[in-house]
Amino acid sequence: ALNVTPYITSSIIIQLLTIAIPALEEMQKDGEDGRKKITAITRFLTIGLAILESAGLAINFGRKGFMDSYNFWTVLSMIVILTGGSAFVMWLGERVTDRGVGNGISIILLINIVSTMPNDFKNIYTQFIKGKDAVRMCLIALLVVAIVVCVTILVCMLQGAERKIPVQYAKRIVGNKQYGGARQYIPLKVNAAGVMPIIFAQAIMFIPITFIGFSNVNDAGGFLHAFTDHTSFWYNFVFAVMIILFTYFYTAITINPTQMAEDMKRNNGFIPGIKPGKQTAEYIDDIMSRITLPGSFFLALVAI
Repeated sequence: ALNVTPYITSSIIIQLLTIAIPALEEMQKDGEDGRKKITAITRFLTIGLAILESAGLAINFGRKGFMDSYNFWTVLSMIVILTGGSAFVMWLGERVTDRGVGNGISIILLINIVSTMPNDFKNIYTQFIKGKDAVRMCLIALLVVAIVVCVTILVCMLQGAERKIPVQYAKRIVGNKQYGGARQYIPLKVNAAGVMPIIFAQAIMFIPITFIGFSNVNDAGGFLHAFTDHTSFWYNFVFAVMIILFTYFYTAITINPTQMAEDMKRNNGFIPGIKPGKQTAEYIDDIMSRITLPGSFFLALVAI
């Protein structure tokens, strides 16, 4: 029932802490041993978040009258079952990854999304097509198909879109052979963060609902109550803003312009018209900021 939400949330927290805490940053750079330690910390944090979220759900269910007997032992058993299920899903994801099939958590998310698609199309048919005359049914069906195809094409274009930065390498003569002198390109992706900002934002948006569960939802303020309705204006506004911010954040932690500039300088490479070193790093960072903006807005639009 909790799906992989606790695991994703804990991964976000660990990534944020890695930037803020030097010990975690060193652990991340410590090869396979460091990766195993961070994975273990993420697991423990996942269990803690699962307990917190399942407690919020259990208490909320009890106060809404969904339980025949609302008492301490019923809530405790729900917390144990929901937390155990979340841990099992996390274990499944890790096994898929270990077997080399791919990123296990992403595959579980994909299956979750695909499994809801038949029901989504059924709802579209019920709300917009059913009961209409033949001409309107055909027009609406064609419109729905056109929207799906257009969004799919735009997503593929966004994922493949790149800004190529020309890099010139200085000529070097070793013996009778000449090295370098060729022009190459650094491909900077418009959407370097992929789908991760949407996953991060969805995981964070689940937290207010959890805390509302500890109180009476009906007594919650208007702004706070809006977070229980994913169709409300404030929910989607905050959701979009978080996606945009997480796009910049994830791009910043995955692409290091300073390191790229240093590597380029070490290999006698330079961007035509730009001085090697600091100015090259600033130039790359400026381009990344510009091309990330439309990518982040499009991600937010797709998510909404």
